[in-house]
Amino acid sequence: MVKEKKIKPSKETPSGFVDRKEKELLIRDFVISNIKEVMIKYGFQYLETPSFEYTDSIGKFLPDKDRPGEGVFSFKDENKWLSLRYDLTAPLARYVAKNYNEIPKPFKRYQLGTVWRNEKPGPGRYREFLQFDADYIGTKNPIADAELCLLVSEILEKCGLTKEDYIIKYSTRKITDELFEFMDESKSQKEKEINSPERRLKILRSLDKLDRLGWPEVKKLLGKGRKDKSGDFTEGADLSEQQLFKLEQVFNPENYREMKFPGTKPASEEGSQRDLIQFRQSLEAFGFKNFDMDASIIRGLEYYTGVIFEVNLNFDVKNSKGQVVQFGSIGGGGRYDNLVNNFGNIDCPATGISIGIDRLVYALMQKKDFDIKPTRPVVICVFDNVKIEEYIKLLKLLRESNISSEIYPGEGKLKKQMEYSNKIESPCVIFYGDDEIKKGEVKLRNLKTGEELSIKIENLVNEIKKLL
Repeated sequence: MVKEKKIKPSKETPSGFVDRKEKELLIRDFVISNIKEVMIKYGFQYLETPSFEYTDSIGKFLPDKDRPGEGVFSFKDENKWLSLRYDLTAPLARYVAKNYNEIPKPFKRYQLGTVWRNEKPGPGRYREFLQFDADYIGTKNPIADAELCLLVSEILEKCGLTKEDYIIKYSTRKITDELFEFMDESKSQKEKEINSPERRLKILRSLDKLDRLGWPEVKKLLGKGRKDKSGDFTEGADLSEQQLFKLEQVFNPENYREMKFPGTKPASEEGSQRDLIQFRQSLEAFGFKNFDMDASIIRGLEYYTGVIFEVNLNFDVKNSKGQVVQFGSIGGGGRYDNLVNNFGNIDCPATGISIGIDRLVYALMQKKDFDIKPTRPVVICVFDNVKIEEYIKLLKLLRESNISSEIYPGEGKLKKQMEYSNKIESPCVIFYGDDEIKKGEVKLRNLKTGEELSIKIENLVNEIKKLL
């Protein structure tokens, strides 16, 4: 009888998921502490929502097949689909709708939480990542939109960036809304189909790639389609030459930087021009200058309704192979005045901003050296397990003085204990044998210099603190 070969489990992580080491986590903690400090300063409340939501509640990816697989990780429970949240905004909208009568209006909330996206990973872009959100619920005041950009700017600078290292680009979703109306003036029935929801979404998703791909490649996506470097073909939106020409007029930088948009409403009417002017004036009133208008910003296709903004870095970011990559934004946001209304007849304007914490940390680690040193324990070496009570007394003395310390936790002779102490980068080791116990002292070896001193127990804490 042939013995069945046992298949060993894989040691690799799934694509888009990573093990995070201590240095990265400590820098992440540093970023989070700065976020919390700024959010308290700006008067925001802390909130946490569940990792799972009903799939129809998060709204972006509805189950249009047997299993809703596009963009989210889902499973079926008691005949209802559940999905891991892909962002923190949709769960916030559900929370606001549920607690609408109890929460203050406006409601200023911030949240830090893990989100999951079943999408193609890239440098600094994972399928599981930590996100920070800040939102104003229940106000149309343009100062709220400006303050979100202001607080993110303050967070970035507290984390070590300068104003030269980043820029906030802004636009408004009303540009494309008005543009579609402008383009639909054609008498051609084919061209009138541009306003079908499916085609509009395809056009917007194509335009959203302008910053990464440039107009020639995006034009292919808007036309017959595009094949990428891997050979994958994306079907295009099949726009006519006339429609493509109108789009190119609007997304020409010479037009949008001066806010000359063919087919958009004038500033005297409620529309894109007014949005942009009010937002810019609010930023300028705060004395904030680190911003730029960019009509190619098209984000949050499913729910943004007005002003939108992105936080972009101005320095090179490299991948694990040392190659400079197109990193994209580390965060952004905008106004979503209709999202809460999806849960009922609730008129609740809102605006918010997000930062991908892991993407920010990935970039920060390349930009600057962080003087963040992990705390390593002082190691009490073991000579005689019979004397364990004496070792524990010594350990308690150190820990009661808030000194990270441990009795060697493994088994083995002194050589093995020293190998362990050096491997974990312990600052020093303590030798506490029979002779030392009788004298009421220890031998303390500095592992950086190799210097060894005999220290009285009553002086040990002060001597160790000199080394830390």
